[in-house]
Amino acid sequence: MELRHLRYYVAVVEEQSFTKAAERLFIAQPPLSRQIQNLEAELNVQLFERGSRPLKTTEAGQFFYQHALKLLSNAEEIKSMTKRVGMADRTITIGFVGSLLFGLLSNIVYLFKQQQPNLKIEMIEMATAEQIEALKEGKIDVGFGRLRISDPAIKRVLLREERLMVAVHSSHPLVLKKEGVYLSELVDHTIFLYPNNNKPNFSTQVRAMFSEHGLEPQNLREVRELALACGFVAAGEGICIVPESAQSIQLTHLHFIPLLDQSAISPVFMTIRNLDESDDILSLFDCIYQVYDLEDIKYDRSIF
Repeated sequence: MELRHLRYYVAVVEEQSFTKAAERLFIAQPPLSRQIQNLEAELNVQLFERGSRPLKTTEAGQFFYQHALKLLSNAEEIKSMTKRVGMADRTITIGFVGSLLFGLLSNIVYLFKQQQPNLKIEMIEMATAEQIEALKEGKIDVGFGRLRISDPAIKRVLLREERLMVAVHSSHPLVLKKEGVYLSELVDHTIFLYPNNNKPNFSTQVRAMFSEHGLEPQNLREVRELALACGFVAAGEGICIVPESAQSIQLTHLHFIPLLDQSAISPVFMTIRNLDESDDILSLFDCIYQVYDLEDIKYDRSIF
């Protein structure tokens, strides 16, 4: 149980409605309902009377509400006092690969900024390999990438594994395969890869994926970045393998199809310097898990 769970519960009790509480918290209702259900399961008690309109707490729920208020009040007081003690300017520099901004990284950083208003956050786009060197040289404090690169000075945490998809033009024959396609069905098509610099990178990962299946695409074209690759696809120039989160790119005639091969995943890693467990890093991790909770993404909190 964490403070955010208490905040969710207090909002539901005070609004007497999951819908109004979700609006107050600026989150969707289904994830909020799941969090309250998880809370009841953890406590092994029923917090709300079933079927009551407006929503009413049980006796145990009212007891929990009163103590939740006290805990949240104490937490805010401690937070406020600590901020006054350490008002010196602090900066955290984040390195990231560009494709992650189309996924959840932008949500995570935005939430991090809201929760750490006195922290200066700088973001630098760089390849995963560059992030490792930048961490060791102190140029960045944390990195987000997609490649498994090991270094004894660096701690790498697997945040999640994202499914891959194929971006195609809406008139492309592959659009008819609504359930998805396999890598073997792509080798005769023009395939756009990205990025075209700072290897190893995502294009390296895609090439390796074909190679592991004994496949050799006949027409590969490398471009600078993800959005440009999708632009070529929307123009009917070819297809492109992209992370599932790229579906947030909205272009006319751009269509996404699941890639069905078991290995068609792209890991998302967070890297920090070994032994760096500063409060700012811990707060960033907490923001990641808050976003994952709301998106109903599974993760293993014990890894950090």
